[in-house]
Amino acid sequence: MIMDISVEPLGDHEYLVTFPGSGDTVLSRFQATEATVDQLRLASVDEERIVAETAVFLAERQTTADLPPMIDLADVAAAYGDDYLEELGRRLGTL
Repeated sequence: MIMDISVEPLGDHEYLVTFPGSGDTVLSRFQATEATVDQLRLASVDEERIVAETAVFLAERQTTADLPPMIDLADVAAAYGDDYLEELGRRLGTL
């Protein structure tokens, strides 16, 4: 990963992701339901790691201050399509 983010499990497939910054720290809640993880074909990968890599993927493409307060992995997959799936697979060593 290229940034020093932290991922805190909140239960029920939700995680609090903290993006450190030079100014304000940015917090976003990520949701990674079992159905979404299965749909991403990553059921054998730790859910927290999927969230962490997704957070880095998003931070590489937009400023963290512009990230919404709640992010669902299904929405990321829908917005970025194959680019997200391929990059996530590469980062997680599943491709």
